[in-house]
Order: sequence, then C-alpha cells, then structure tokens
Amino acid sequence: MTGKKSLRITVAGGGSWGTALAHVLACGGHEVLLWARDAAVVEAVNARRENPRYLPGRLLHERLRATGDTALFADRELVLLAVPCQHMREFLGSVRAHFAPGLVLVNASKGIELDSRLRMSSLARELLAPLAYSYVMLSGPSFAAEVLDGQPTAVVLACEEEALGARLRRAFSTPVFRCYSSTDVCGVELGGALKNVMAIAAGLCDGLGLGHNARGALITRGLAEISRLGAALGARPGTFMGLSGLGDLVLSCTGDLSRNRRVGLALAGGGTLEEIVRKLGSVAEGVKTAPAVHALGREHGIETPITDAVYAILQGAQAPRLAIQTLMLRDLKAE
Repeated sequence: MTGKKSLRITVAGGGSWGTALAHVLACGGHEVLLWARDAAVVEAVNARRENPRYLPGRLLHERLRATGDTALFADRELVLLAVPCQHMREFLGSVRAHFAPGLVLVNASKGIELDSRLRMSSLARELLAPLAYSYVMLSGPSFAAEVLDGQPTAVVLACEEEALGARLRRAFSTPVFRCYSSTDVCGVELGGALKNVMAIAAGLCDGLGLGHNARGALITRGLAEISRLGAALGARPGTFMGLSGLGDLVLSCTGDLSRNRRVGLALAGGGTLEEIVRKLGSVAEGVKTAPAVHALGREHGIETPITDAVYAILQGAQAPRLAIQTLMLRDLKAE
C-alpha cells in the first residue's frame, strides 16, 4: 500500500456514514464495494446510484457497487467498518472467517460496547486475535450528508503503525476530504465516542431554551470531562484538542444534522426515549455510550457529572430541568 495506488476496499454498513465514506473513497479512485444488510439498499445503489433510505436524492459515484454477500470480504486489502458499535461484535463474528491475513481494518463507528465497556480496537483484538491485521480508527467532525455533497471535511486516522497511518492519509484524501494521522488510537476512539454523550446534553440545553451561554459552558466543561476520563484510560490529553476531540464535539453539539443532539432536543420536548429512537430511524450511538461511560467513570474514580446527568435522564431517573439544576449547584471549585 504505497502512494495513491488504487485499493480494493469493502465498506461494511449501508447507513448514511458507510454510504458517504464508500462514495468518497470511490471518488478517490479506489475499487469500492458497499456491503449492506438491507437488500433494498443494495438494489438502489446498484440500479439508481442512490441510498434512498438514508441519503435520498444524492447521487453516488458511478464506480461504487453494493452487495449483501459476506463472502466478498475475502479478496479485500482494506475493510472499513461503519457498523453500529452495539452490533460490531455480532458482525465481526459473522465475517471474520472471510478476512485475509494482513488485512487493514479501518473503523469509522464511534462508540463503546455497552456490556463489556470495550473500545472497538479492544473488541477487534478480542475477536480477531488469531488474524494478522492492522487496526485504524477514523474520526473527526464529519456529517455524512456534507461528505457526500463534497463539502470540505477534515478527519483523523489513528493507527499505532505510524508509517501505515501516513500511507492511509494519502490514500483516503481527496481535494475535499482531508485526512490527518495520529498514533493515539485510544484518544481518537474516546473523543469520537464521548462527544456523542455531550451532544445529547447540548440538545437538552437547546431544547429547554437555556441559551447560548449554557451551550458554551456545556461544550467547554464537556471537553474537560472527556479529557479527564480519556487521560485516565490511557489517551494523550492533547488528542482531545484535535479533530476527534474538540472538532467533533463542537460539530455534534451545534449542528442540526447531529443525531445525538436531536435525541436531546426531543427528550427536552417531553418525548420518551423509545419513541425518539424509533422516529429517528438511524442509530444515535450516544444513547448506549452514555451508560458505558457512566460505568467507566465509576470504575476509574473519575468525575463525569455531565455524563451522569445524561445517563439519569436516559434512564428516566431524573427530569431534564432538575438535572440542569443539579449540575449548576455542584460544589464550586477552581477550573
């Protein structure tokens, strides 16, 4: 994998993010196959160059093809994962027999497995231990619709193998999709996962009409909370000032396309979580990440007040306005 040579890539996951990434990689000259569980998505991509369920009205690259056949993972140099984190264990278990030794596995799903509280790199290590593979995390401020529309976007690729990260940033970049690299896999994974919880909190603030001051304070203290827990889990603090930390946090807390922010807005409006998730029609990773992060904070003795408030609201244990009051009345301290 040298320079900008064309790669044989399968993108696993026919949702909005998987589709957008498959499109941008096809635009970059790669041979891209989009694997989707939904036969209707496969048919639409191949027949009409569109994913009408998740990204209606947007034309996909002519070289992009779709499939529902897991056997077609076998001849791929690189597999990009855009499968929801809570389904990643089941998915990897079902397709790992098709993975070739030396595979590059790029994960673009931002979350933590609820039951095990594992990051996706640790989950992959557990399930793919006998297989020689390289793991890369793709994260950063990136709404799928804007990526597909060709709007300028910057992301980070985290890989412990620095040379591989450098090669991949060249291979993945296009004139409108700029990739940086990092060796802090832990930090990039945690930044992408934890910002989803903060985005729910931001939606709650906006939905309650608490104003711009509250949102600014939330983003700032949310970043402090992410950095504090991330450092305890082995991440480099500086990583959270980058694209996968501050960049993604600001986008998800302020952008109307953020699914997690929309969950918070709907909760503030009095909707039930079950109803909100059903109407959303796509996965908001923060709903399952919040309890996992809450538990990690308790395990490591790290204060996570915003996460705890979101967790209590999601569990129905506290009303949104009361949760805000509780946060505001915490003991005063130095910043």
